Amino acid sequence: MENCIDEKIIQARVVDIKWERVIVHLYVEMEYSNAADEQISLSFYAVNGLNKAKAVFCADRQGKMIHLSMNITNPGDCQCLKMGTYSIVVCDKERILAKCIVDTAFFPLLDDCSRSFLHNGRTKSFFVNFCIAENGEELPLLMYVMDAGKIPVKILSNRELLKNLFVEPVRELTKNFDRIYWKFLYHHYVKKYRKEKNVVLFMTEQSKVIGGNLQAVYNRMIERGLDHKYSILLSARPASYEEQTRKSTKDLLKKVAKSRLIFIDDHVPVFDWLQLCGRTSLVQLWHAGAGFKSSGYSRWGHPGCPAPISCHRQYKYGIAGSKYIGRFFAEVFGINEEQILPTGMPRMDRYLDKEYQREKIEEIYIQYPICKGKKVILFAPTYRGRGRANAYYPYEMIDFERLYEFCGDNYVVLFKMHPWVKQTVPIEEGRKDRFVDVSAYSDINDLFYITDLLITDYSSNIFEFSLMHKPMLFYAFDKNQYAYSRGFHRDYEVSAPGKICYTFGQLIDAMEREDFEYEKVQDYIDKHFDYIDSNASDRVIDWILLGKLPKNIKKGIHQKEAQFRKMHKLDFSSLKE
Repeated sequence: MENCIDEKIIQARVVDIKWERVIVHLYVEMEYSNAADEQISLSFYAVNGLNKAKAVFCADRQGKMIHLSMNITNPGDCQCLKMGTYSIVVCDKERILAKCIVDTAFFPLLDDCSRSFLHNGRTKSFFVNFCIAENGEELPLLMYVMDAGKIPVKILSNRELLKNLFVEPVRELTKNFDRIYWKFLYHHYVKKYRKEKNVVLFMTEQSKVIGGNLQAVYNRMIERGLDHKYSILLSARPASYEEQTRKSTKDLLKKVAKSRLIFIDDHVPVFDWLQLCGRTSLVQLWHAGAGFKSSGYSRWGHPGCPAPISCHRQYKYGIAGSKYIGRFFAEVFGINEEQILPTGMPRMDRYLDKEYQREKIEEIYIQYPICKGKKVILFAPTYRGRGRANAYYPYEMIDFERLYEFCGDNYVVLFKMHPWVKQTVPIEEGRKDRFVDVSAYSDINDLFYITDLLITDYSSNIFEFSLMHKPMLFYAFDKNQYAYSRGFHRDYEVSAPGKICYTFGQLIDAMEREDFEYEKVQDYIDKHFDYIDSNASDRVIDWILLGKLPKNIKKGIHQKEAQFRKMHKLDFSSLKE
């Protein structure tokens, strides 16, 4: 590309830098010379010290201000931004027009714009540091990116140096020997079963049984007779929280090696370190519809976040309820928005079936006769804590006495706690005529049919419940703490489809006045559902298994791939001059 910086056709001054989770936003004020076309199409590249473009910013023009944004965990190639020192270079089609500089008024604030994201059990940190290039006449902006591990904080003795040189590598080799063995075995099976075709694996490492979206797609394949064309394998292990036998792992690797397509429904730890062979496609049918709490790469830097290279990076596709919310799923998985297919949630095919609804309502009234003839409040919050091992809910935040008084003769309250919360709801004997702990009930979606009001907090159960067109209340007594520990991948106050209450008194008051802000429900539905039918499983099968992607989706994926291929071919060697 031709270097035209000295001609000063344009100037690009960075006047602000902000962060939104793992997305960095730069606000660039443009100045155009008399010879410049102010409507010219501009591209903004992150160009490293070797004069290679490694990322392109998303640019939104707003008059003479241009808003740039980039997800540093995935600038478009489904990998973290590569380590290096980057200039932000402004180009048109064939010319290099400028390097971004820092506005003098913003310069004193630049140090506050750097970020550090801890990962790998907080033993490593991904740094994004903004600074100024030396020897510049103005204030050329540099973006310094580094992924670093722990470093010594003292001068090491000879003994410590020898230990690091010889003992630690042996210790690491011993610790990773199993993985080395399993990788070898997997590739042995890949060669052994290379002639296997049309093998589909439904796999979970979160449970002893297949369920949810996996079960729905599997059932639909059987109903359509596709089990005659495809060999269908199943693998269900609680490997994410229970140690597995060597035989179990060996059997799993054999199934994985045979498969051309693998459907999963959550994180699979084995794929964090086992790279699948090129002929196998991995598809994430994530169980969550659309809540608020951050997961995956959207909570990078928080405890429990994934490493830069993880299972998520291997997904060919993920699914979502709509194109609008696909961007949130893309951020979670660290893949491109175009790879999130708006098929809808397969498990909701049965949920929306009228005959199934009728049957379940009858069953629930038989199991919980206290609900018949009453208005039902379902109290269904998510858990607190770091994970399955220490999950809990602070029951002291519920004023059971006041809630019992509110119920009177008209209401009953069903308490459905998150499956990870082991402590039962402390319901006194004298209140069991209005309160019932239904945490053991298998499918919360079935309970939605008889529910008149849902009380939740940050749970994704609002996704399914919204289609009942009934009111919700959000009891968010710990919103600030929760935002700090887990994070939100979107504005909670704006996105919640109902009234938010921060104290139990506010919650009771809202119920007494029937102040639910119910109008938010329809807006939520409009944004989160491209389809409201019982055909999500068919779309997963048709689009992914049978390869019949809609043309617009296929075009978007190809355009994203072409954009990065084109970027890598750009020649910035003229910047050396």
